[in-house]
Amino acid sequence: MIKLAADLYMIEGDNKARFPFCNGFLITGSENVLIDTGIGEEKLKETDKANRIDRVIISHSHPDHIAGCHVLADRHLMLSAETGPEVHDLLELGTRFTGTLENGKKWAAFVKKYLNIEPLRAPDARYGNGEILDFGTVRLEAIHVPGHLDDHYCFFDHESKTLLSTDIDFSSFGPWYGNPECAIEAFIGGIQNVTAFPYSQVCSSHKPPVDGSDAKDAFDRFLGMFDQHRQMILDLCDPPATLNRMVEISPFYNNKLKDTFVQNVFEKNMISKNLELLVRDGRVTESDGVFQKVV
Repeated sequence: MIKLAADLYMIEGDNKARFPFCNGFLITGSENVLIDTGIGEEKLKETDKANRIDRVIISHSHPDHIAGCHVLADRHLMLSAETGPEVHDLLELGTRFTGTLENGKKWAAFVKKYLNIEPLRAPDARYGNGEILDFGTVRLEAIHVPGHLDDHYCFFDHESKTLLSTDIDFSSFGPWYGNPECAIEAFIGGIQNVTAFPYSQVCSSHKPPVDGSDAKDAFDRFLGMFDQHRQMILDLCDPPATLNRMVEISPFYNNKLKDTFVQNVFEKNMISKNLELLVRDGRVTESDGVFQKVV
């Protein structure tokens, strides 16, 4: 565990918190609270043995953040106000994340087999945007940041000025928006809102903590990658290309994922969201499914 402040710790997820794992955040104030359970099942059990978890808070419903929640199924569970009933059924969750029932079936089978994901039970309580979750020495403000996912939240500790930026993660991949409900401009706006908080350190779900003095640069680089993504897709439209051809090229994943189904679904969504904005802004034209850069 990495101590962030009094009664606030980061627990690094397995494999350096790379997907399908994530960092967890442990609060040991008036009660023991764990934010996100995707640290790895053995590590989760060890954490619970050392500091019995009273309450689990899920920042959003992506599989790397809900993995392992079944280990603590008998504890008080908090989900966000925006988290829908799909989390109670893997097929429905997969359909939400991939856009079709057929793809949802494949997604559900994949996460069940390879990630050991279990559906979440009904929550004991909900939290919403701007709500203060008071745990004595740690007082977290819940910050809704859609765009990455409709129910994606960050948290700000008012006592230590620690910002838990969850999947504003400063990773080299950059911002991820591969589900149908994701929205690039909403994600940008949410990040800009988060950066207005008076943080002294920033801790994300997939990277080590960043001091406040370096965090501004990290946020700027992360936001800058939206423009890099847009330029990357613009370049694929010269010469003209179809969406399927761009998916084959795999500009985001570089055809490195072992599961081509997962790669193609998310690749297609991320390319499409950039194409929509490029067409809207007059930088690309579309005719019969062929996209061409405007010179």
